Order: sequence, then structure tokens, then C-alpha cells
Amino acid sequence: MTTQLPPAPTDDYFRSHLPNQNENGKRKWLYPKATSGRFTRWRTVVAIGLLVALFAGPFVWVDGHPLFLFNVLERRFIFFGVTFWPQDFYLVAIGLVTFVVFVSLFTVVFGRVFCGWACPQTIFMEMVFRKIEGWIEGDYKARQRLDAGPWTTEKIMKKTAKHTVFFLISFAISNTFLAYIIGRDNWLKLITDNPSEHVVGLFAMLVFTGVFYGVFAYLREIVCTTICPYGRLQSVMLDKNSLIVAYDYIRGEPRGKKQRAGQGETNTGAGASATNSASSAFHPLPIAAQPKGDCIDCKLCVHVCPTGIDIRNGTQMECINCTACMDACDDVMLKIDRPLGLIRMDSQKGIETRQPFRFTTRIGAYTAVLTALLAVLGFLMISRPSLDVTVLRAPGQLFQREANGIVSNLYSVEIINKTYQPMPVQFRVNNPDAQLRFVQPLTETKPGELTKTMFFITLPQRAIHQDNTNLTIDILSGNTVIDQIETNFLGPNQ
Repeated sequence: MTTQLPPAPTDDYFRSHLPNQNENGKRKWLYPKATSGRFTRWRTVVAIGLLVALFAGPFVWVDGHPLFLFNVLERRFIFFGVTFWPQDFYLVAIGLVTFVVFVSLFTVVFGRVFCGWACPQTIFMEMVFRKIEGWIEGDYKARQRLDAGPWTTEKIMKKTAKHTVFFLISFAISNTFLAYIIGRDNWLKLITDNPSEHVVGLFAMLVFTGVFYGVFAYLREIVCTTICPYGRLQSVMLDKNSLIVAYDYIRGEPRGKKQRAGQGETNTGAGASATNSASSAFHPLPIAAQPKGDCIDCKLCVHVCPTGIDIRNGTQMECINCTACMDACDDVMLKIDRPLGLIRMDSQKGIETRQPFRFTTRIGAYTAVLTALLAVLGFLMISRPSLDVTVLRAPGQLFQREANGIVSNLYSVEIINKTYQPMPVQFRVNNPDAQLRFVQPLTETKPGELTKTMFFITLPQRAIHQDNTNLTIDILSGNTVIDQIETNFLGPNQ
């Protein structure tokens, strides 16, 4: 006889209402319960590491240069000590595409693990602001009572203390992001000089502080459930083979409080629950006689969820894979002497078939694309020239006749030294009759700077056989040719 799996239990209310929305459509404030457990401990370790890296990033300098800089105003970017200029934008574009594919691959395989474990919004909200809120106002029940109660002296003091600390942390975050943009030295000038000399910078700092404060004090989970585009995209990236935080409804259903032996109904465990639930499709039992699953309907998985969902209704867009419900459920399973993992990282197919995770064709395709992008990006990074040279004929200029039958063309040149050391530079025309003469002598470029100058190229008129002659210019640093540039030389018709 074929065994039919029981349908996954769902509460249809969640399909028409957001978890932070009450029946009349207004926002319902969430009070997630603090959790403890192995996943919470690992998340804390990861969060501490990422927070240290974030706040230390703009202040870590190597050989007198920042490790990271995202100077949008001057269009200068530094990643791990390597400077990128506007001419390197194609590398940034390829890097962004690689990052998107990387995140997509992780979503296909692990769901929204990035959201729950590495997203700055989640880390700051759950590991910083929510913990401070708990230290000041108490646990989730105390916070509910405080918000529902009248404005007493205690409530005013606690709310004032909490929002003051929230604002100060937001100010610190704003300063850190500003240091990433303008650099450590300029940031130090901004906060130490006369404020009247940096009105624009200070105003920007206050604006960003207000934004961060609004996000973490008021918007909170709305950023994850409504504003963040990645949260919206995850629903089209997941399939039945994706690893997600999943409730094992076969083992857990039907839900019910565990009763002591001799009081009628008993909890028969996961194996019997799954078998009996499946066979009940063919031999229905009275409700009172059906054995209970491992879920005791304590709703702790709902109480600890930072977005307010019931994971037992299946994967939902609002789930950020933070694993808080897994720790809460495992704690309950220990207390009732049942196996861990009623809520666990698994795929929908794994729940249904009881088979381990498998490497699918879709995952292989994403991996192949990601590997190819990383290879291309690595090759372009390694082969990137130290000097970026642009040579153009001076706009609006025709050829000029000089003495002794010499014809000249004027060219403009821009040189970007992408290293942190001065570099010698020479120009050589690959034509035995051509001569190159700079308007101002140029023998060396300064580190990390853009140099602009102009030069003439001359040819004897006897060597010109057409009105447009192709020339190749070698750019040398020392005795090494680092680039070759093709250009045109205009001359009179013979």
C-alpha cells in the first residue's frame, strides 16, 4: 500500500496579513524573546567578527595607505589596499556581478543565510540594538508591559536612556560610514576642526545618523520584510532543494500538548507519528485517538522570531534564516526528551523524502558561472597595468606646418599612477621618422595621482603619404614597455 504524506499544516491568516500587522491593518509591534543555544552562540561569534571588521575597516592603514576607501566624491576606491580609479570601473562592475551571483548561489543552496548571519541590518538590530533594549527595558514581557503602561517616571527614564544610547550608536555608525567615504584623515579634520569650516560634512553626518536611528529604533523588521529588494527576490530563487529553516511537519503533526501516561493521549514520537499520520489517510481514527506529533504547540518558535512569522506554516518571504526558532525548539525537545531538529536546516524535498541534501544541476550551473566570473575577475586584477595612460589628439586642432618641411600634431595625455610609489615614464613613437616633444618635460608620475600634459609628434612631410597616418606609441617604465597606444597623425595630402 502506498503511503500518503499528510499535508503541511498552515494557518491561512498569514497569507493575507503581514506578521507585524494586526487585523485592522495597523502595525503590530514585535517583541521577540531572547534565545540561547548553539546557533545563537555561533551567530554571536560571527556578528562580533563582522562588527570589529566594519568599525576597524576605515582606520586600518597598510604602508601609509587605507585598507578600504569608497570615496564616491573623488571617484577613488581602495579594496584591500589596491586603488581603483574610474578607468577601472569595469573591474568594479564585474565584481558586483560576481557578488550578485555569489549571493544568488547561496540563496539557492542555503536560503537567506546572508540575511540572518551577515546582513548589517540584522547584525545591528539583533546583536546590538535589541540587546541594549533588553538590558534597559527588560525581557520581552517586561517590554510589552512597559509600552502598554502609562507614562510613569520609570518609563520616561528607561525610554530616554534607550533612545539616547540608540542615537549615540547611530552616530558612531554614521561616523564609520563617513570615514569609509572621505578617509580617516579627512574624517579626523571634520570632527576636530572648527565646525563652521565643515558645515556640509557635519550636516551629512547628522542626516545619516537620523537615518540609522530611524531604521533601528522604528522601522526594524520592516526593512527586511518590505524595503529590502533581496528579501523580495528570494522567493523566486528558492526551490524544493534549497536548504532553509524548515519545520518537519511529518514528525511534528498533529500538534498538541504532551500528556502524562494514564491520562488518555500520549506523545508517541516522531516515527510513530509519521507512520500513523500517513496511514490515517486510509484508516481515519477519531481525533481523540490520534497520536500526537513532537510539536507541543508551545509557540516559542513564534515568540523568538524577529520578523514575527510562524515557521510551522512553511517557508515565508519574511524568514531571514536567523535560526532563532531552531534554538528555541531544540531547547523544548531536550525538555520533553525528544530528538533535536524538529525545526532544522533542511530542504522541502528533504522533509518529504527523508533524503539528505543533494548537489543539483541548478546549483552546479550557479557554481560554474561563479567560478568563471571569479577567474575572469582574478585575471583582470592581476593583469591590470600599474600606469593607465590615455592619449588623444587635441580636440579642434589640425596639423601644423613647421620649418624645414616638418608637420606636427598636438596630443593630450592623462596618466594615472595606480601604485603607491613614484614611477618613471617614457614615451616612444614606433616610427623612425617621427619625433615626440613634450610641452612640459615629464619623466616621473606621482603615486596615486592623475597627471595631465601635452606633447607634439612631428613627421617630415616627405614621410607622409596619406592624410591619416597610423602611429603606435610605446609607454615605458624603466626599460619595460607597459602599454602600447594606437593613434592617428593628420597631414597634408601628397
